[in-house]
Amino acid sequence: MAAAGECVIVPELYQLLEQDPYLKPYQKDFERRYALCSERLNSIEGNEGGLEKFSRSYQSFGIHLLPDNVIYCKEWAPGAEAVFLTGEFNDWNPFSHPYKKLDFGKWELHIPPREDNSPSVWHGSKLKVVITSKSGETLYRISPWAKYVFREESSIIYDWIFWQPPHPYIPKHDRPRKPKSIRIYESHVGIASPEGKIATYKNFTFNVLPRIKDLGYNCIQLMAIMEHVYYACFGYQVTSFFAASSRFGTPDDLKELIDVAHSMGILVLLDVVHSHASKNSEDGLNKFDGTDSCFFHSGPRGNHELWDSRLFDYSNWEVLRFLLSNLRWWIEEYGFDGFRFDGVTSMLYHHHGIGCGFSGDYSEYFGLQVDEDSLVYLMLANHMIHSLYPNCITVAEDVSGMPALCCPTQQGGGGFDYRLAMAVPDKWIKILKEMKDEDWNMGDIVHTLINRRHNEKYITYAESHDQALVGDKTLAFWLMDAEMYSNMSVLSPLTSVIDRGIQLHKMLRLITHSLGGEGYLNFIGNEFGHPEWLDFPRKGNNESYHYARRQFNLIDDHSLRYRQLYNFDKDMNNLEEKFGWLAAPQAYVSAKHQDDKIIAFERGNLLFIFNFHPYKSFTGYRVAVNSPGKYPFININLGCVQYFL
Repeated sequence: MAAAGECVIVPELYQLLEQDPYLKPYQKDFERRYALCSERLNSIEGNEGGLEKFSRSYQSFGIHLLPDNVIYCKEWAPGAEAVFLTGEFNDWNPFSHPYKKLDFGKWELHIPPREDNSPSVWHGSKLKVVITSKSGETLYRISPWAKYVFREESSIIYDWIFWQPPHPYIPKHDRPRKPKSIRIYESHVGIASPEGKIATYKNFTFNVLPRIKDLGYNCIQLMAIMEHVYYACFGYQVTSFFAASSRFGTPDDLKELIDVAHSMGILVLLDVVHSHASKNSEDGLNKFDGTDSCFFHSGPRGNHELWDSRLFDYSNWEVLRFLLSNLRWWIEEYGFDGFRFDGVTSMLYHHHGIGCGFSGDYSEYFGLQVDEDSLVYLMLANHMIHSLYPNCITVAEDVSGMPALCCPTQQGGGGFDYRLAMAVPDKWIKILKEMKDEDWNMGDIVHTLINRRHNEKYITYAESHDQALVGDKTLAFWLMDAEMYSNMSVLSPLTSVIDRGIQLHKMLRLITHSLGGEGYLNFIGNEFGHPEWLDFPRKGNNESYHYARRQFNLIDDHSLRYRQLYNFDKDMNNLEEKFGWLAAPQAYVSAKHQDDKIIAFERGNLLFIFNFHPYKSFTGYRVAVNSPGKYPFININLGCVQYFL
């Protein structure tokens, strides 16, 4: 980024424009975006002592125990008339401990130790911030910087708990190095058990991590970690951004989970939600200071009409402080190795992607519809993460396909390492829903799998949590739901439905893995064809946990065919680890024969040949290769899928 006072020139923009000449008409857009980002960064340098210090604001905001046992509290509440701290420490007297007003809407409070020199506020005690609004209301709030919140069974509101354990968990293992090929196991802690209940961090650490290691995944993406009041929202209505969800256990339990993953050589990404926030006010950010504009845009611009949630004002100095510090907190405090940013499409555009099909016309990605304040925040976030933590990984969930989102900020890009190849799972579902086997279009399949921007890396997947949710079906369900409950035993004859389903499940995953991107993702349980969709307890299902679980017991039963799919997934990942096709250049496709239903391509020093014909097998089939020579066949029991090296 340019230093203060320098002319803002995008250092490597011309490299980007040479790679994609269709972007040249939008050169000024890239220059403006980079200039806005540089201006914001220079302001932080000049006013806050640098981005490194600015993004550590979690060390001063909220509540802290100082070395002399003084309790120090700090909040930003620009719309408040007065601010107080109350809790068990003062018998819930709402006005006995007033904050002192500072400049720029900030408030601070020092609470001396008790007579015996012990802290006045003790670990595990309940607290509230009391806001006197300018309209005269008295509001009880949870600090936006709260590190731990908890809900009693008898309550619908979360309590803010002062978390200051005398012996916090200390990590024992170093972070693993960033792998050349990234294979992500997308996970939800609460459903990671066969039992119909909310599973725990401890369960995940000791029962699920060994399976992930055995399967050959080198990265985990943890969902629904940031605290959310409503379990069925899948973690996407965040109420406390600095608090790890207490429904799964304590903060120390999560730290242990990540530390044990690191001991196995597995990176851990946080599914971070900075695209919006819950509308809750008593235990969320909304109307924290009594106004609707504290962290969010006021009026209609501050509300997402489809998600029924609040939208951040990314141009606000204190919002930048809050969100950038939030990212640093999860890395520094818990040891996360990066982030999958949720809802990036909503962030990038004023229309939030609502009612937009995104045809691929470049004009859709530039102009007044782009929310450049939000885009600049994402550029700043990626610049900060990659500058301070070169080993960290960032992934963008963007359905729009905005160009340069995964190009370096030095080129005027968004700075992400990867983006999700979101068109691929949609294509598989569309094919399975609408086409007979003999009508599958080989050219269309190949186009979907290789249609990605040059020099931008993609995480590909055959299905994720989106396809597992109730209202849709997993690939296994689309293929075999008619007989999954009756004919998955090896003790019964192999029917045509199960045989077709198992083999296509393998083929769709392998061709996606090997042809579709520079990283691969699988949702927890889908690797073995989990027999049911995912549905969280809610009124519509009588608060049932029956579908909010993963039946890992099915793969431990050797009499069931689910184990065959599990072993295939393991072999597939191990083969990629050996040959590294995800880190290799995009594949050379030598055949996509429509009548024969054959797809052949080379990648990572391997020749892949897929036969998607529903009833024809071939002997002596000839395919072109880049390098002449002998290609010995390797058979590792992958059903009807064969690959050669």
